[in-house]
Amino acid sequence: MSKRKQSEGCRPMLRRTFLFLTGIALARVAADYFAIAQNRDSFLTLAGQVWQKSLAFLSSIQSNQTPQPLPNNPIVKSGKNNQPLPSNPIVKSPENSPAVQPSQPQIIKRSAKQAKPVQVSSQNVAGASFYLTTIDLADPEIYITIGLANNADFANTSKVTRGDEPFENMVARYRAAVVANGTFFGKDEQKSVLGNMVAAGKFLKYSRWENYGTTLGIKAGNQLEMVTARIEGKPDWSQHWFSLTCGPRLVKGGKVWLSPLSEGFKDSHVLGVGSRTAIGFPASRDKLFLVTFLDSLSLEAEAKVMQAIGCFEAMNLDGGASVGLAHQGQILLPPGRNLTNVLVVYDREYPAPTQLKQSWERFQKGSRPSPDPSVFFD
Repeated sequence: MSKRKQSEGCRPMLRRTFLFLTGIALARVAADYFAIAQNRDSFLTLAGQVWQKSLAFLSSIQSNQTPQPLPNNPIVKSGKNNQPLPSNPIVKSPENSPAVQPSQPQIIKRSAKQAKPVQVSSQNVAGASFYLTTIDLADPEIYITIGLANNADFANTSKVTRGDEPFENMVARYRAAVVANGTFFGKDEQKSVLGNMVAAGKFLKYSRWENYGTTLGIKAGNQLEMVTARIEGKPDWSQHWFSLTCGPRLVKGGKVWLSPLSEGFKDSHVLGVGSRTAIGFPASRDKLFLVTFLDSLSLEAEAKVMQAIGCFEAMNLDGGASVGLAHQGQILLPPGRNLTNVLVVYDREYPAPTQLKQSWERFQKGSRPSPDPSVFFD
């Protein structure tokens, strides 16, 4: 064999040897790097951000290619036997008026004035009938939290579940001014709730990979924020005393804003016409509007109503058979099924538990929620 042929025969072997040794060296470097916990966390955070941006990009492509099945006008009158309430007038802004300019997040101080009961009234706007619950964040006795089925300590996940519970049982247990349906949950045996969840400054559900839907958060000083993860980036749940993820987003910056596919919503029950609940807040950010609709309507019709009552930001909550509302222990609208989570609002006449008030005080003084690694291990 000539020297030239011997040289050509050695090259593949040398190349393979070089790649093998390079692989070993890189593996050792990687092992040393990931041996440090901080490096592992940094890598996982970066990987999560890349994954999140990839999903957002793919979702935007899909939303551009697929027409969103959003009926633009139907409001189907319901035959529900709802309880009548006093009707308070709502002044609707003209349709062509400029959007309210955004206000900077501000600290809402609890008023020293005498507390008042939570206001729940019957309303009809743009042809839609609903109950309007006004939650005044400046009221010294008003607190909002999340109640879980069977008095569970943590929300249902794909690994651990406490199931569901009849709405009337939850109303009786929490003894609150208002109890209403909360966020979506699965129809399987686990009945996992949607998104990360914080109540009373404690994580009820957490995953570092969460990037679905829209989150309503209450920060220190009762500062409100609403964040759509795949559009604006994930919220910092560790800064929330109260946090609920649902969606789709209905109003953003005072304007109707609908992009359910980009948020990850594909269920026809969400995209079509159905029974709905929504929550939002005005530009002043000093109160929450919880709206429980008595009619079936589209997302667009729902969004227009939320805009009309003065919402600067608003999002959809669980709907369909989950829609339920109780006021001062009286069930105004019973759900058609058991629930896994509910919104709970306390006031002067139905005072919050001492433990809930103490958790709010601790949060104002700097205490922040942190996911328990023994519970949330993903």
